[in-house]
Order: sequence, then structure tokens, then C-alpha cells
Amino acid sequence: MSEKSASNNKAEFKRQSSPFREIISADHPIYKPAKGRYWLYVALPCPWAQRTLITRALKGLAPIIGCSVAHWHLDDKGWRFLEEGDGKTNERHWFDIAGGISSVNLNTSTPVANIPNNAHRLLVDGTDEPHYGYKRLSDFYFKTKPDYKGRFTVPVLCDLETCTIVNNESSDIIRIMNSAAFDEFVGEEYRQVRLVPRSLEAQITEFNSWVYDKINNGVYKAGFAECAEVYEREVTSLFQYLDKLENLLDKKYTDLEAKYGKNNKDKILDRYFAIGDTLTEADVRLYPTIVRFDVVYHQHFKCNLATIRDDYSRIHTWLKNIYWRHEAFQRTTDFTHIKLGYTRSQPRVNPIGITPLGPKPDIRPL
Repeated sequence: MSEKSASNNKAEFKRQSSPFREIISADHPIYKPAKGRYWLYVALPCPWAQRTLITRALKGLAPIIGCSVAHWHLDDKGWRFLEEGDGKTNERHWFDIAGGISSVNLNTSTPVANIPNNAHRLLVDGTDEPHYGYKRLSDFYFKTKPDYKGRFTVPVLCDLETCTIVNNESSDIIRIMNSAAFDEFVGEEYRQVRLVPRSLEAQITEFNSWVYDKINNGVYKAGFAECAEVYEREVTSLFQYLDKLENLLDKKYTDLEAKYGKNNKDKILDRYFAIGDTLTEADVRLYPTIVRFDVVYHQHFKCNLATIRDDYSRIHTWLKNIYWRHEAFQRTTDFTHIKLGYTRSQPRVNPIGITPLGPKPDIRPL
């Protein structure tokens, strides 16, 4: 999300490497599985953070790993938390799928012209940090590494016992959650959820590789380009890979139609996923970019050669199917936070900070 250090000296976007890459396992000398020991810090505008919220929900870990949601506005000091409210809130919000933010249930964004960047509405603009009273995510970074020099990114998975960052790389965090590390604390229905089945692991890895570089990161390469030549190259590449994704999903949908009949939509949609015929990590990693595409990337990052809703029918059907039929995706998507987070936090891209009202609806019905 941050603009700081976003581009290299060739006017190209270069993503910072994540410096904290520990795991949680029974064999780890420090970070061992336990209920209530670990805490997830996220921001709802961030697609990388949403991956972890989705996985946390799919694996039934919301009651096991609490969550604090940073304010949607990212300023030059990084992400911040709200102060505790007037005592009327209940700690259960920390164990909600989306950390208790109320607007995730709206399925739409709201007009935001009268919302200032310093808005302070608990469980609307963000949540508190209940353990140490930290006001900034940066406090965790400096607690773990006092000489830390990088950016203060989300998501962050922290160990409350040692007050250190375990991991701040989203792809690692979702693998930690998807491992069997926390199985003893969840019901059997969640133990059965395997987002990277062994039989599909090679396909998922290959899919994730190009989706990450060309689509997840591709929108940022276009949006943060600092010269026209780089922008045109990157936005062209992005849409070439959206075409590739559309063709892949078209074949999958056509095959399902042939197997179940064109009119048997429920059976088709029950099996309409990126890889295989069940929900996998491939869907988890693709979704946050696609759900943000028409809402912010099309106009904010100038990824405007086409829209998902009008020009990529198979991707659009996949998106609507994932959103409307899977609570872990729908209830971690906050369109108001998404639009505010991008349009108010990146002044180089949007200097005036006006947030577009459209498109409407933010997501169409299935």
C-alpha cells in the first residue's frame, strides 16, 4: 500500500522483501502452537493482508488467533491503531472474521467526502491494539528489531508471549495457518480444509507464480510506474495475463458445462475454482486483486484497458461465485476501506485525494 520506496531508479515498482520469516510448529524452539498466543495485525485496504484474513476464516482460526485492524489511512509514519473506546465494545470483536469492522457487512462502499483522514470511529475506521497499547504498527517492528530500517507493512503475525514479530510475509502466514499446526484447537470440519492438497500442489505453485508477478503485483507495477514507457509496458503485460486467466477459467467453465449441463448452474458453481474442483490457495491469493480491480485499480492505478465486470465474463463469474457463496471472502471485503485506503494514502497517484463514487454496485449479484 505504501508509496515509500515503491520505485527503483529505473522508474519501476520494486516490492520490498519481508524480513521476518519464522514459522510456527511444535518443533520450533520458540514459536509453538497455542490458542491465544498469536495475534494478526491487518489493514482492510491491503490485498496481502486480506489473504491472511481469508485463510484464518477458512481454517476456523478466528477464535484461536485474534486480530486487530489498523486505520484505513496510511500516513508517512505507517499504519496506526485507534485508541480504546468508551468501554461499550466487547472483546469478542478481536475474534471476528474481520476484526469486528462493521462495514464489511454492507456489500457496498458509501460516500466518503465528509470522512476526514483522522476519523476515529472504533470498529468503523479500525480497531484498537489491546495488548501493549501500541499506537503504531511500527512499534512492533522496533520491538522485534530496534535498528529496523524498512517499511512497516501488513500483515504482521505477532507472538504475544515474546512480543516479537513471527512473520510479515503474507504467503508464509497463509501457509502457517494452512498447516496442521493449529489443528488441535479447531473442529474436524476445519481440519479437513486443505488449501494446498498434495495432488494439486504443483499446479497451485505454478499458478501462484505468474498470478503473483503479473496480476497481484502487476497492478502495482502499472500504478506506481514513474514514466509513461514503464507504465505502458506494465499495463499491457497485466492485461495479457488477465487474458490468460480468462482463457483458463473459460476452459474450466466449458468443461463443467459439458459434464453437468449448461442449466445446472449450482453444480457448476460448486466446482468452479481456479485450480481443481475445490477452493484452494490459488483462489485465496487471486481474489483480493480481482475484487479490487474495478473498484480501485481500474481508475486509481490506470489499469483501464478493460474492466472485469464488462470484459472478462469468466473471471467475473468466478469473482461473484467466490464472493457471494463463501463467507470468508465476503466478510473480509470492505469496499469503503479499500477505496479510502488507496485514494487517500497514495498522494503521488492521487494528489487531491478525491475518492470516486463508482463503480456501482461495487460487486454485482451472482
